[in-house]
Amino acid sequence: MRTKQRRIAVLGFRSVGKSSISSQFVNGEFFEAYLPTIQNTFNKNLNLRGQEYLVTLVDTAGQDEFSIFPTQYSMDIHGYVLVYSVTDPRSLQVVQIIHDKLLDMTGSVNVPIVLVGNKKDLQDEREITPEQGRKLANSWKAQFLEASSQNQESVTDIFNTILAHIEQVDMERCAVKWGSYCAIA
Repeated sequence: MRTKQRRIAVLGFRSVGKSSISSQFVNGEFFEAYLPTIQNTFNKNLNLRGQEYLVTLVDTAGQDEFSIFPTQYSMDIHGYVLVYSVTDPRSLQVVQIIHDKLLDMTGSVNVPIVLVGNKKDLQDEREITPEQGRKLANSWKAQFLEASSQNQESVTDIFNTILAHIEQVDMERCAVKWGSYCAIA
């Protein structure tokens, strides 16, 4: 079985932990200090359900509601991890705007997305409930997880979930196009 290559963009408001999630997943590292990201790319091999993947993560700069959605985030990207902080209601608002811009750029409503509420470990500072995140994800027909990049909680689950969602969407698209002749590629 050949290795499948998948590109995943990690998007969200500044300071929500996009780079921490990416670094924790790829290198098993968490950095206490916040350093704004311009853009980084990480690669990791992953086996999911017997299939080998070369996952390329595009760790993006933090967006805000006025950012123009860069076209490189809609080309050659197989799936998206949209991250907000459970301690920052504005980050949830911004991720909704990013989602809308993403759908405009891709021209599709069937885009593999995992919505991630990060900083789950900061319970005393929490302002967004899991139910609020799940409700938003359901309205997008997206997957939902809460995570703590600091505690490495659910970080690998994020990428296993987005890969599974990418494969599901690919199979649905194939079935629409080829019907019963659709085979797993």
